[in-house]
Amino acid sequence: MTQERIEAYEKIRKALTESPLLLVPDWNIPFKLYIDACGDGLGAALHQVQIVDDKPTEGLVCYISRKIKPTEARYGARQMECLFLVQALKRLHYYLDGSVFEVITDCNAVKSLLNMKTTNRNMLRLQISIKEYRGNMTIVHKAGNIHKNADGLSRWELANTHDNPAYVPLEAETRIPIEGINIIDIGTEFSKEVRESYKQEKNCHMLTSLLEKDCKDTSLVNTLDEVWKNSYSEGRFHLFDGIIYHRTKHSCVMTLCSRLIINTILYEFHDSIYSGHLSEDRKIEKVKNCAWWPCWRKETIQYCNTCDRWQKSNRSTGKKFGLMIHIKEPKYPWKGVHMDLVTALPPSGDKSYNACLVIVNRYSKTPIFLPCHKDDTAMDTALLLWIRVISHTRLFKNIISDRDLKFTSALWTNLHRLFGTKLLFSTANQPQRDGLAEGMIQTLEQMIRRFCAYGLELKYSDGFTHDCCT
Repeated sequence: MTQERIEAYEKIRKALTESPLLLVPDWNIPFKLYIDACGDGLGAALHQVQIVDDKPTEGLVCYISRKIKPTEARYGARQMECLFLVQALKRLHYYLDGSVFEVITDCNAVKSLLNMKTTNRNMLRLQISIKEYRGNMTIVHKAGNIHKNADGLSRWELANTHDNPAYVPLEAETRIPIEGINIIDIGTEFSKEVRESYKQEKNCHMLTSLLEKDCKDTSLVNTLDEVWKNSYSEGRFHLFDGIIYHRTKHSCVMTLCSRLIINTILYEFHDSIYSGHLSEDRKIEKVKNCAWWPCWRKETIQYCNTCDRWQKSNRSTGKKFGLMIHIKEPKYPWKGVHMDLVTALPPSGDKSYNACLVIVNRYSKTPIFLPCHKDDTAMDTALLLWIRVISHTRLFKNIISDRDLKFTSALWTNLHRLFGTKLLFSTANQPQRDGLAEGMIQTLEQMIRRFCAYGLELKYSDGFTHDCCT
C-alpha cells in the first residue's frame, strides 16, 4: 500500500460523500432505483434526473449496501435479486412512498415479480411485500455489462487489514488494559475443615464416595436423606478437589454440613463489621452465592429474625397507622350494626353448619347469631340477612364490617347501594374498629365451648333465629 494509493482512496471517498455530488430529492420528479446483488453483498443507488446548469442531468440522491447473511448465501440469483428489491424499498421508504419511480435491474426475474405465479413461499412473501407500490413502480431490465450504478456497491469488500485504508481496529486492539485485578480465594484451612466435616456427616460421606467412583447403584442413593437424594438425582452435585459443589441454574457453590461452619458463614454475612446487620434479602443473596446446605434459606431468615440488634435498629419505612375515627352513636335501634363472620367451628346440626354470621345492634347491643357455612357466597349471605334479619327489623343505615370477600364483593356493594345502606369497612390488621362484634364473638365462642363440654348437640335447623340479649 503506497502513499499514492492512500491519497487516491481519500479523494474517491471525499468525492462520494461530499454534498456537491448528492442531489436534494424533488418529489415532483420520478426517481430511478438501481439495484444489484451478488454472492457477497447487496447494493442500491437512488438517482433522479434534475436540471443542473440549464440541462437535464441524472444525479445520485443516496445509495445503500450491506453484506449478505449466511442464510441468504444459499439463495438463488433470482431470489437474491428479488430479496434486495424488497430490502431497498423498505430502507428507502421515506423517499419512494407515494412517489413515481423506476427500478432498474440486470435480472429478468425481477420484472415479473409483481405478477409472478409461483408456489415458493419465500417468493410469495416478497411479492406481497411490494404490493403497496403497484401503480407507482415500473421495473426495467438493463444488461449487466452496462448496469454499473449499483454494481460496485455489492462487490467483494477489502479485507479489514492494516493495508486497507478503511481499516477499523478490532475490539481486542481497542480494549482498555486492566490496571489490576482482585481475586478472592478460600483459605486452605477452611477448605480442610470442610473436607474433614464430610467424614462426620452421613450424607456428605456417602456423596463423596458416589461422586468419586461415579457409582450408579440405586441402593446407595436411597440411603441418602430426601433433600440430598433429590438434588443428587437432578445432577446438582459435583466433586472437585475433595469438596462437594451444588450447582443451580445461575451458580455453583460449595456444600456445607458442619453446624460450626454454617454458623460462621451466617455470622460473617450478618453480624460482622463488613455486613452491617443488613436486611434478610441481602443476606439470602450473599449466602446463595457462597454456600448450600439443606433448608439454608429457612435458617438464614430465622437467624435474621432472632438477631436482637437487627430487630431494634431497623427503621420503619411503611406508612403510619391512621388515627381512629369516632363513630356516631345511633339514635334508634337497628340504625347501625356491626357484622362479622366466625369460621372454623365444628360442624353441627342437620346441615353441618360450620360458621356463624354475627350481627350486633349498636343501639341496644343486641346480638343475632345466624348459623351458616364457611363456603357461602355473597348471594347466600345476602339472602340469609334478608330472610332472617331485615324482615324482622328494618333496613340498616350503616354496616360496620371487616374486608371479607363476601362484604367487598360487587353483589354485596351494589345491593346495599340500592337499599341506601352505607358500608363502613375496618382497616386491615386493625380489628379495634369492629370491636363490638369481636367482643360478641368471644362471648359466643365461650358459650359454645361450655355447652359442648357436656356433649350438648345444638340444632340450628328448626327455622328460628337464635339470638341472645345482653
